[in-house]
Parts: sequence; C-alpha cells; structure tokens
Amino acid sequence: MDRFHAMSVVVAVGEAGSFSAAARRLGMPLPTLSRRISDLEAHLNTRLFNRSTRRLSPTDAGQAYLQACKRILEEVTEAERSASGEFNAPRGDLVVSAPIVLGRLHVLPTIGAFLKAYADVRVRFVQSDRFVNLLEEHVDLAVRIGELVDSSLIAARVGSTRRVVCASPRYLAEFGTPTHPTEVSAHQVISFEALMSPDIWVFKSDPAEIPIPIRPKLIVNTAEAAIDAAIEGVGMTRVLSYQVEHAIKKGALTRILKRFEPAPVPISLVYPSQRRLPLKLRAFLDFAAPRLRARLTPRH
Repeated sequence: MDRFHAMSVVVAVGEAGSFSAAARRLGMPLPTLSRRISDLEAHLNTRLFNRSTRRLSPTDAGQAYLQACKRILEEVTEAERSASGEFNAPRGDLVVSAPIVLGRLHVLPTIGAFLKAYADVRVRFVQSDRFVNLLEEHVDLAVRIGELVDSSLIAARVGSTRRVVCASPRYLAEFGTPTHPTEVSAHQVISFEALMSPDIWVFKSDPAEIPIPIRPKLIVNTAEAAIDAAIEGVGMTRVLSYQVEHAIKKGALTRILKRFEPAPVPISLVYPSQRRLPLKLRAFLDFAAPRLRARLTPRH
C-alpha cells in the first residue's frame, strides 16, 4: 500500500465531505477511491468514516488520523519545497485569487509588474466574485473584501472601499436627486445581487442604520452590468466605490446620498497560516502590498 497516497485520499475525503466530491477533486474513479479507503481501514483495523446515504463524517479515530495525515503531508510538502530550492529563491507556481473588477483594475497590473521582477515565478490568476476556499482550491493568496471570518488565515490590509449609490446626470435631471434614504423607494433601482439583498438597502444615520425596502427595476449579477445600466439612465445603483470611480471621474455617473454611506469595508491580502512561507509567496506579499495600498487607499 502507498501510504502517502492513501493519506492524500483520506485528506481529500475529509475536506470534500463525500467520496464522489473527493474522487472528482483527485481525478480518480469513485470505485477506486472507495476501495483505497476500505483497504486502508482494513490495514488499520478501524473504521475511518461513518457512511450514510445523506452524509459522510469521520469517526473519532478517523478525525485523529485525518489531522495526523494533514500534518505529515504538510511536512513532506515543505521538505520537497526546500529540496527544490523554493525556500532559497522565489520560483515556482503561485495561485492568486481576486474579485473580478478589483482584479482587473488593480490586482492584474500588480501581477504583471511582479512577473517582470521575478522571472522564475509563474502565476495562475483566478478572478471570481464567489467565496474561494484557499485550502480546498489550492490557492496561495486571495484578495478579499470585508472582515476576515476565517481565523486560520492571515490578513494584511491593503485598503478599503465603500458601498456607494450613484446614477447618471440624465436620470437625476429627469427623476430628481434624493437627499435622504427614505426617498430611494420611489426611484427606479438597479440591484447588483452579488453585493447585497435585492430587496433592502441599508444606510447609515448615526447612531442607527436605516433599512430601505426597494423594488428593483433591474437585477443583474455583475457590477459592470449595474454600472452600464446606470450610465444608460435605467436607474440608480449601489456598487463598491472602486468599481465606479472611473465613471464618476468622467462625469458619466454622480455619487449621491454620500453622508448616509455605511462604514468602509477593508480590502486585504489573505493567505493560510504556515510555519514557513515559500519565498515566491513572501516575495509577492512584499511586492504587492505597498503597490495595492497606493492604489486602494481612499484619497478623500
């Protein structure tokens, strides 16, 4: 039995929560994966997972074995990295994730400059507005918007952003400019569903919050679509400040209800806690953090 491979299978099953998901992740036929687990259980003379039609969970023995497998595999990976020189010079593959618009506007230019400075590093850049699990999806570093909720990650703050309401000058000339959040309900609204509830916008009015019910004229699933529709005069929309900064500077959109905006939310570089950072990741953090701070620190 290849024990290291068997340990990798156990970890994949434990993290995925099912044999089928683990098989897809490993690119292994499901019967093969199931047989590997059964063989390992026979070798250890204990059951590692409780199986049922609805869910799969590790037994007490399985949970202890799973944690030991993770620790051993991490040490093996670290030994391989050290032997290959990854801890001696920045080299190898680096996987970076970021939200779509933030990635295009700010992270990608920073990656381009980094690659010119570090010729032996290759970057796979994953842009997505969904939550990316760094460990399960083998991502080295992510750019996150919002407070850090996963205590197993380390965060380095590089800026902040606000939820802003804006509309085109043409729309405001026709329908009027609201001066208080309670007036929003009477307006045509474009809702970006990935950012907030499509039914309520929450504004700040010290010391309380003001929830405003809305009935969107248009619901979209990308910030670009919300901004384009607002520029065309379809209605007012609410997006993050960096997403609409260019359109406001050009005069295509006007920022409204500014004094009722919620508090800014942080933008951070996050990465898994490890005893020893590969130099490729350390180099990227040192290179990217000050450049992103210069780009993302509010100027007003």
